[in-house]
Amino acid sequence: MTEATQLMIGAEATCSDGVCGEISRVVIDPVDRTVTHLVVEPKHRQGLGRLVPLDLVDVSTGEVRLRCTSAEFEGLDHAEETQFLPGTGGHAGYSAGEVLTQPYFGLTNVIGDVPQAVTYDTVPLDEVAVRRDEQVHATDGSIGRVEGLVIDPRTHYVTHVLLQEGHIWGRKEVAIPIVAVVGVGDGIRLNISKQEVEELPPVGIDRPNH
Repeated sequence: MTEATQLMIGAEATCSDGVCGEISRVVIDPVDRTVTHLVVEPKHRQGLGRLVPLDLVDVSTGEVRLRCTSAEFEGLDHAEETQFLPGTGGHAGYSAGEVLTQPYFGLTNVIGDVPQAVTYDTVPLDEVAVRRDEQVHATDGSIGRVEGLVIDPRTHYVTHVLLQEGHIWGRKEVAIPIVAVVGVGDGIRLNISKQEVEELPPVGIDRPNH
C-alpha cells in the first residue's frame, strides 16, 4: 500500500479557489475495479452533489484537490435527480407508482393524493456508488462498515476496501484486498470469512478532521 492513496469518504474536497464540499460517495466501475468519479456535495446542502470525474481529482498530497474552480464545479453533472410520484389516485390510466411528474403545489380534495418526492443517484450506466458506512459482508456474516478505498493514483484501480473500526474482535482497522471482493452494491460482499479478515494486519486510516 506504500504507493497507493487512501480515498476517504467524508473527506473535504477543495477547488482551486476554495473548499467546495466533501466526498459523499465514490463511483466505481465494478468490472474494471476502477474509480471513475467522486460525488462531492457542498456542506449543509444535501442533494446538490456533483459528479466529479477522477481526471479532475488530485490526491497525491494526501488531500482531495479538484482541478477546477468553484464555478466550474457547479457546472458539473448533478449526482442526484429528484422527480415526483403521484399520490394514490394515479394519472391518465396509470396507477400510482408507474408515473413520475413534476411538482404540483396546488391543493387537492384528497388528502392522500399528494405527490411524493423520489430521489435517486445519476451515476453512469453500469457503475455503482459506494457510500460510507455501507455494510461489508464476509462469507459467514457482516463484519463492519466501509470507511473508504485505497486506489492506485496513476491507474485509479481500487486495491483495498478500508473497514471502519469497531469490529466484533476489537478496534482493529483493516484493509480488505480487492481480490477478496466479489460484489459491490447493497454492501460489499467478500469471498473470505470473518476469521480470515481478523487475521489481516492492522492499518492506519487517515480520517477526515471533522
